[in-house]
Amino acid sequence: MDRHELITVIMDQHEYYKNIEYIPRLRNLSIGAGNEITVISGVRGCGKSTLLQEIRQQNKEADYFLNFDDERLIHFSVDDFQMLHEVFIELFGNQSTFYFDEIQNINGWERFVRRLYDTGNKVYVTGSNASMFSKELGTHLTGRYIQYELFPFSFSEYLEFHHVSFKKEDFFTTKGKSNLKKQFNEYLKWGGFPEYLKNKNRDYLKALYESILYRDVLVRNKLTTERELLELVYYLTGNISRLVSYNRLKNMIGVKNATTVKKYLKYLEDTYLIFLVNKFDYSIKKQIQNPKKVYLIDVGLAQELGFHSTEDKGHLLENVVYLELRRRRNEIYYMKNDFECDFVIRYKNRIVRAIQVAWTINKAETKGREINGLQKVMETFGLKEGYLLTEDTVEDIQISGGKTIKVRPVWQWLLDN
Repeated sequence: MDRHELITVIMDQHEYYKNIEYIPRLRNLSIGAGNEITVISGVRGCGKSTLLQEIRQQNKEADYFLNFDDERLIHFSVDDFQMLHEVFIELFGNQSTFYFDEIQNINGWERFVRRLYDTGNKVYVTGSNASMFSKELGTHLTGRYIQYELFPFSFSEYLEFHHVSFKKEDFFTTKGKSNLKKQFNEYLKWGGFPEYLKNKNRDYLKALYESILYRDVLVRNKLTTERELLELVYYLTGNISRLVSYNRLKNMIGVKNATTVKKYLKYLEDTYLIFLVNKFDYSIKKQIQNPKKVYLIDVGLAQELGFHSTEDKGHLLENVVYLELRRRRNEIYYMKNDFECDFVIRYKNRIVRAIQVAWTINKAETKGREINGLQKVMETFGLKEGYLLTEDTVEDIQISGGKTIKVRPVWQWLLDN
């Protein structure tokens, strides 16, 4: 890497990010300022770079920053990190806080970060590949880092982005409920990618998707099977919140064995584009063998990429609930025996919460099915309450044993927790 070109990149990036606007997100993540290496991971376009700028603005030392997702750094290698450190000192004087964006683009980065940590520096890094981070962090940085996952905007962040304020009293007034419900229907349509929400340009989502698929999946994993991958993603995005199996997907995209499908799904999960949820079982082997439930990183992206009928609203609603549960760092499973439950939450070795999601429970058959699934889970795991989340229903249902099923609108649940 040429030294003068590196200086140009650093100064250009400082100028670009100097006046950047952002929605504050630190209060929702509770990112601490301890000595550990702070790792922020998430899908491309979810706001990792702007979060890093927010952290910089709150810290006294903020100059040692570099975003490696810059084509001018294509020749930067692990050997150039020492030069980078020297350039930082020449430009800004001695500091002990470093900020590296999309650092996974540089092979061997973890060795330099380890050296910075061992010599008493504070380091913040971001990246878009879960597996690569896991391998590198686990190999060289075990016990030295704290990792945070960042997602596209939550509903509360979406409201803040649109300058919509609310009070808990609004949950119960006609005007307040109507406004929040209207906003939530918009959120369900557009999703939470910050840049997309600025102008609703569908080309942005298309470009983002192609960047994830080609750069983070095909190129990074040296794949040449573009058609198979495209067909797989198209099917998954049109079937969110549904069960999928390796064998069924194998037949659908026309590959010879299920291992290939399993490999493709792992690559897609690594980019945070999709998530696969296991059926709950105390046997790990059975968890692996059973079909998975698939969810997408963003409902706006799901509606852009996949085919969805009006009957899919309940599945989109379920996807929103899943993403919120992930934001809250829950360990999530589904249940399907002689009864079904969309989400069961495990803490340590216990199931501590059960949640069903349905667009409406106006039909007696639908209401009975959803309540029955919740009741069975509550009885099985000794839970005193369960949640049934819908588009617009408020009700408390008392069932046997002094247990309660709380029926709430999803938008209220999202804002009330």
